[in-house]
Amino acid sequence: MTTFSVLLSGVGGQGLVLLSNIIGEAGAIAGKKVVTGEQHGLSQRSGSISIHLKVGENIRAPLIPIGSGDAILSLEAMEALRYIEYLKDGGVVVMNRRIMRPVTETGEMVKDKNRKHMELEDIETRLKQVTPHIMVLDALELAKDAGNPLTENVVILGALSVLEAFPLGPEELKAAIGKLVPPKARDANIKAFELGMKAAHERFCKDLACKGIPK
Repeated sequence: MTTFSVLLSGVGGQGLVLLSNIIGEAGAIAGKKVVTGEQHGLSQRSGSISIHLKVGENIRAPLIPIGSGDAILSLEAMEALRYIEYLKDGGVVVMNRRIMRPVTETGEMVKDKNRKHMELEDIETRLKQVTPHIMVLDALELAKDAGNPLTENVVILGALSVLEAFPLGPEELKAAIGKLVPPKARDANIKAFELGMKAAHERFCKDLACKGIPK
């Protein structure tokens, strides 16, 4: 099995560490090695957070070298752009369309009245300079459909899991979700994962190598 490298990104409070734990637990269930290197930002102040994660056999270090990541999973759109340098040419960006604007951007707009907010279209345009493979989902709407708006993170994980190159299957991931989330939130998280899989498969798998969706 070759190593699959993914950089997880988001801001404090979005449940990024839970995603890392779910992937690690799914690896243990599947008998596959998962290593992470967490780099916490101002997580208590909605600051930027990234986690380097690899799944494979002969892994020497968790950190992903610049320009070599297979995928970026981002729970916030601007954070995908912040860490795009880690993605290899032709890698895949799986991201939430949500934008959580940093205080610094607002401060700059106060000083410069002609300055405009960066919008989702601007972010996608810049990302496309590195890769054409960009999966953008409205994770909040799908999370609401699942019955819990706090499951945005699991929606995006479901989208990542459809990639053929991603070495963990949906059953291991759902088993890990069931083990790590509180019992009262278990059903909503499983549904959120399945909705993320379904949406990604329907919208993006004509252009990407994907697994089949289990019935």
